Parts: sequence; structure tokens; C-alpha cells
Amino acid sequence: MKIAIVILNWNGLKLLKEFLPSVVNNSGDNPIYIIDNNSDDNSIDFINKNYINITLIRNDKNYGYAKGYNEGLKHVNEEVFCLLNNDVEVTTGWLDPVIKEFEFDNFLVVAQPKILDYKNKNKFEYAGAAGGYIDYFGYPYCRGRINDSIEIDKGQYDKNVDIFWASGACFIVRKKTFDELNGFDERFFCHMEEIDLCWRINNYNRDLKKIFIHDSIVYHLGGGSLSKNSPVKTFYNFRNSYYMIRKNMNTLNNDKLFMLKRISQDLMIATYYFLLLQFGKFFAIILAITYSLMQRMPYMSYNFNNKTKNHYVIKSIIYKYLILKKRVFSKLNKS
Repeated sequence: MKIAIVILNWNGLKLLKEFLPSVVNNSGDNPIYIIDNNSDDNSIDFINKNYINITLIRNDKNYGYAKGYNEGLKHVNEEVFCLLNNDVEVTTGWLDPVIKEFEFDNFLVVAQPKILDYKNKNKFEYAGAAGGYIDYFGYPYCRGRINDSIEIDKGQYDKNVDIFWASGACFIVRKKTFDELNGFDERFFCHMEEIDLCWRINNYNRDLKKIFIHDSIVYHLGGGSLSKNSPVKTFYNFRNSYYMIRKNMNTLNNDKLFMLKRISQDLMIATYYFLLLQFGKFFAIILAITYSLMQRMPYMSYNFNNKTKNHYVIKSIIYKYLILKKRVFSKLNKS
């Protein structure tokens, strides 16, 4: 089996110069594709001049993450895709354990490597760390990262385990499943679309597996498009979270107070940022709540029958984090 390494790029010339060599040098004979979202910074010329063995796919405009990948992946035919950010450094043999797992288990459809911080390589990186989960209310968290608290990698998560979602920074997915679910939801534009897809996979077929692969290691710079401290990113994360809940969550049918509970926690988070004088994030959350209440996004056209499958282990990660001060994944009470 060969894995298609697919990098989405928009005006990322500087990042391509820094990170593409590690991908080319450490990925063996697995094919590399770059989907370009209509860059105007000489990215195209750089690729054509320096990497003649890379297949370049050109979109006619900047479609963002979701549609950018959906359009470009129509031209990729390998059985498994590795959707890799253009600000990720990969390591020697990083694909070997991934290929092994996908060849061994036909029910495996999504995987994620260990994602460490490019600037502090003994520390987990915010976007994905050692695999993602969500709580009852749809808030994401990771092994190795809860909210803004990020752990040092001491080997504490060096075990392949089932996860709920894999990071879009290095999102490995089986083509068949990606196509069956029509890829990413393009209405998200950017952020949370990988969690939404993983949730849809959960509802689509409960036998399908998503795992963290600990001995595949990559280093993510992060903030290549939007910094985690960007109010714009905060807005998309909260707005898209409401979209995701409405599409995927059966709880809305039997918990009449669910949205009130969710909004109250978002207001708690907004207040937390206000007290930290992070007014951009405060207003971004308020705007996301307002937008979501005023514009109710239609459901996708899927009619899943398995929405009763639990999506969570922790009831409220916000309560654990802000009230109980539990900032490390291993200390969460998962019972």
C-alpha cells in the first residue's frame, strides 16, 4: 500500500521552503500532491522548479480548508490519504507504522500520528497532540492538551488507542469512507471540519475505527493560517461547533435544555477570556453565539440511524478544567 501525502497550500511559499524538504526526504516512494488554493506568492513556480516529482493540483480560488481539499482530492486515487498541513515537519519512517495499521485492519478509516511542537520538540502541539476527544457538549480536547494547557511528552501516551477525532494538521483517512460521506462539510470553511467528519463516521458505521498511532511522529509549527490566539479562529471554532452539534448529536432530541447549558458554558469561557483581558476572544465567542442563534444551519442530507452511539466519556471538560482545575488528561475522571 502507498499513502497519498496531500498538502493544501495558499500563499505558503515560506512554509513550503522550510517544511517540504522533510516530507520529500522521509516519505519513501509514497506520492506527494500539493493542492494549491490559487496562491499569488510564487508557490507554484517554486514547486514546479524544485519538485518535479510532486503532482500539483490547482484550484481556481481560495476555497479554504474544507472545499479546498474536497476539490483537490477528486484528482487523487490512492486508497489512503494523508492530509498534511504545509507547516509540518515529518520524521524518518513516519509512514511505516501508519501503512502497517491500515494494511492490517480494513475497519480502520482514520488515524493520527503523535503531533509535537516544532519549536519545542519535547512538548505536544496544540492541534491534536496524542489524539482527540469531545465531551457531552461538543467541546474538543486531546491526550496531552486540554484547552490551553499543553503537556510535555514523556512517553505517557505511547500506546495506540481509539480516538474520537484526528487532527486536521495530519489527518489520515481512507478514501472510500471520505468519498462515501462526501468529504468535509464545505460550509465550515475552516476549523472543526475534521471533528465533524469523524463524528459523522461515528454515526455512519459504529464498526469503523479511528486511532492514534504513537510511533509515527511529526512536528507542527501551528498558526500557519490562523494562530490559536486569533479571535478569527476563536469565532470559527465556536460557530462551527454549534453547526457540528446540530448535525450529529441525538441529545438535541431528548435534552430540551441542552443548548441553554452549552451557551452558558460558552459565556463562562468568554468571561474567562475577558478577565484575562483577551477581549478579542471574548467578543469572538459572543459573536459566534449570536450568529448561531440567528442563523440555524440546515442539517446535511444524511439520515444516519446510529446517532445513539455515545460520542463522549467526559460530561463537561469545561467544568473539569475551570472549576476542578484538572489540566492534565491522565487526571481526568473518565468514569
